[in-house]
Amino acid sequence: MKTLLRNVLLFPALISLTACAASAPAASSATQAPDTTRRAPAAVAPEDLSRYRPVFPAPKPAAVLPAAGTKSVVAPTNQVNAQVEQRLRDQAYTNQNVKYAQGYRILAYVGLERDQAMAVRRAVVGRYPEETDYLTFKQPIYRLWIGDYLTRLEAEQAMLRIRPLAPKAELEPTQVVLNKTTY
Repeated sequence: MKTLLRNVLLFPALISLTACAASAPAASSATQAPDTTRRAPAAVAPEDLSRYRPVFPAPKPAAVLPAAGTKSVVAPTNQVNAQVEQRLRDQAYTNQNVKYAQGYRILAYVGLERDQAMAVRRAVVGRYPEETDYLTFKQPIYRLWIGDYLTRLEAEQAMLRIRPLAPKAELEPTQVVLNKTTY
């Protein structure tokens, strides 16, 4: 009985599937995707937009240059007034007073041993005396930072030099000192 009921129910479904398959368009290959691109009708002529385009006057002929022996006076084209000059001076003065900027330092040592921190410091400063070092102690941890670098590229280059002396060194973004020569 179950088999007969199953056949009765499946037979109409089989017939409808065959009808759908017979009405499908023929494809040349199974992997070819249908063409869904839009195409403009070929009969439409392009619209004339020339009346909307700007028209510029013809360039003026170049000025005649003076003879080689004569001096010509060149009229200034840009005038800077006193107010603009004063603002530029004020901005320059303000920029001179900036002491810190966002940059990078190399964290060369982090640990509990003061002797190890001092050994890394001596090794780095001994080999690269131009590098600035900052040793801090926040109980119970010693931290040794090296350098003041404004860009990550500078810091990465310095870290390649320092890595043999401090193998666990890493970069840290921090506020760095500008104009070290004035202090």
